[in-house]
Amino acid sequence: MQYYDIIGDVHGHATKLENLLLKMNYRLVDGVFCHETRKAIFVGDYIDRGGEEEKTIHMVKSMVESNSALAIMGNHEFNAICYATKKPNRQDQYLREHSEKNHKQHQAFLKEFPFGSQKHEQVIKWFKTLPIFLELEHIRIVHACWHQPTINKLNDLLNKDKTIPDEMFITASQEHHNHYQYIENVVKALEQELPDGITFNDKDENSRSGVRVKWWSNETPTFRNLALTVPGENMESIPNSLIDDIYLYDNDKPVFFGHYWMNGKPSIQSDKVVCTDYSAGKGGDLIAYRWSGERNLINKNFVY
Repeated sequence: MQYYDIIGDVHGHATKLENLLLKMNYRLVDGVFCHETRKAIFVGDYIDRGGEEEKTIHMVKSMVESNSALAIMGNHEFNAICYATKKPNRQDQYLREHSEKNHKQHQAFLKEFPFGSQKHEQVIKWFKTLPIFLELEHIRIVHACWHQPTINKLNDLLNKDKTIPDEMFITASQEHHNHYQYIENVVKALEQELPDGITFNDKDENSRSGVRVKWWSNETPTFRNLALTVPGENMESIPNSLIDDIYLYDNDKPVFFGHYWMNGKPSIQSDKVVCTDYSAGKGGDLIAYRWSGERNLINKNFVY
């Protein structure tokens, strides 16, 4: 059986990644990190925020190409592809708008990969080779949410290697297209609209009418129990009523993901579910979960 080290969102922090790999006894061989008996899995979001974008991508890409790692796409790679892709009938516009907000989000990446340069085009081409989820024999890997109804639909739409076909980037960028919601569910987050026109202000003081939900939770499925990314002072505005028809993960197969900017001491979400993103892009630790074939996940297997 192959054992894996599942590594959280790096966000351009290559030094943190190098230190983590060394701590797990990965060694440089011909310029590539590898392990004698284990393989790394990266859950996406290699870019944006950090100041070591090129080094991060080189490390991850070289490990994938040497078969010492697997890697999937995160929402930041998806966004970068759309930011670089022109609309089919509007050559002066892109699938992801070149707004001040979006440029600021990609600023660290574009500083090292200038827009339109050959190295920028090459890295976008590599991003397109990343699958958006992995269904391995014993575990599952996804960036934001293993939403089985969406996974079932995507299996009929994706390439055989679970990469996104070029034409699907176009449809998945159209807010009212089904493909848009599929990508949102799996790569960005599962959201639930609040009832009765209720809104709250997020950490950036933007008004929101929906909440990201803890799709892994075993709590009573009320809006308040399952709500994510709601500032503590605003949680009282989230109703404690039950959510109808909410999707909650109930499979026996362990699933690993990133995306959610956790903080504090790393801990499992349940004995089948682990988030490996502990805000490395905002000063937190880069972490890994060392999976060695166990069916029930345990806290002592985190490394950071």
